[in-house]
Amino acid sequence: MQPITTDDAPESIGPFSQGIRDGDRIYVSGQGPVDPDTGEIIDGDIAAQTERTLENIEAVLRAADASIDDAVKVTVFVQDMNDYDAINEVYGSYVSEPYPARSAVQVEDLPIDIGVEIEVVASA
Repeated sequence: MQPITTDDAPESIGPFSQGIRDGDRIYVSGQGPVDPDTGEIIDGDIAAQTERTLENIEAVLRAADASIDDAVKVTVFVQDMNDYDAINEVYGSYVSEPYPARSAVQVEDLPIDIGVEIEVVASA
């Protein structure tokens, strides 16, 4: 296994890597709407939070010489399923066919006070 790190995505908030390459797979840890320059949660609605989250994911994938187009599985954790359509609209602007497999799960809480967290498995 090989860790993936970049200053263009927020630092991990615990004992885990931003990403890991294992053979021909890249595993991107859950990312949220945190500005990598300040380490602060961005201001904005769920659409803005989703956009920043996906930008952070793209930064980790770029550090592994990959892109969101290489994603094969995406998991979306959302605090309020009423935000699903807004998240989906932003998400749809980042992915292209063939779309990665995906699941979306409503959770009671996330490690920091955010409305969305997304993790990705990509093919290298």
